Amino acid sequence: MDVRYNEIRKTKGTYMYLIKEKRELTPTVTKMVIDAPFIVKHAQVGQFVMIRVKKDGERIPLTIAETHKIKQTITIIFQVVGRSTYELNQLNEGDYLLDVAGPMGKPSELEGLKRVLLVGGGVGCAILYPIAEKLKALGAEIMTIIGFKNKSLIFLEDNFIDVSSRFELVTDDGSYGKKGLVTDVLKDVLKEDARYDKVIAIGPIMMMKAVSEITLTYHIPTVVSMNPIMVDGTGMCGGCRVQVGQDMKFACVDGPEFDGHLVDFDQARKRNERYTVKEKHDYEIVLNQGGDKS
Repeated sequence: MDVRYNEIRKTKGTYMYLIKEKRELTPTVTKMVIDAPFIVKHAQVGQFVMIRVKKDGERIPLTIAETHKIKQTITIIFQVVGRSTYELNQLNEGDYLLDVAGPMGKPSELEGLKRVLLVGGGVGCAILYPIAEKLKALGAEIMTIIGFKNKSLIFLEDNFIDVSSRFELVTDDGSYGKKGLVTDVLKDVLKEDARYDKVIAIGPIMMMKAVSEITLTYHIPTVVSMNPIMVDGTGMCGGCRVQVGQDMKFACVDGPEFDGHLVDFDQARKRNERYTVKEKHDYEIVLNQGGDKS
């Protein structure tokens, strides 16, 4: 650990989080390894952290993709979609994050599962992989289906292959793997054999909705990971509300995983789209400014 880092850690009791590794997985998806010993001590699969790049910056909820207890690091994988993730991506190895709070949310419930079908879409695969890795360690048989828009956006393929008993990859345009949607493969798989203890689907909202509708016809318990808009990540603001059956849940404290057969996906989609125009506008501003790192 360098002297400058030691000094920053001790200054007025403030802890800043060192970026120890940064790697581009695709043109829009980045992997970061962050020094976070306090978080590593308690983190479990399925939980997330709230990251703030700078003072007055937005808090960004990101799933913990990996923990390393010896190195005392956590790994995050994020997609650059707006101003805050753009600013996060401007940081490099040796830079510091202002805040990394966590672990937050409830851990994934994976104990006792023998046969599991995993379905991932796009950047949702980053959230799905630690679940797959944990299931493998628990001795479960894993069928994995992941999908991307095209070949250039694929990441973690080899990782999923290593932990899966059976693996399928699809692209929307057919540039790699099978052409089609993950739900196309899911239908074929379940027609052949629907004896799964659980289906876990993580990806775009409407993908998770479609998966849940298919598995409902086979009466297979299905879990989805919701990523609504969050402000504080502690259940105080109520911004991450998700309608689950007759109950209103908060993704930050009650989730992020919920019963896919009970989630109101249409309501969740509308809530997420509420700030799409503003997010795009802010992203265009920061791009035109060349990235304001102040």
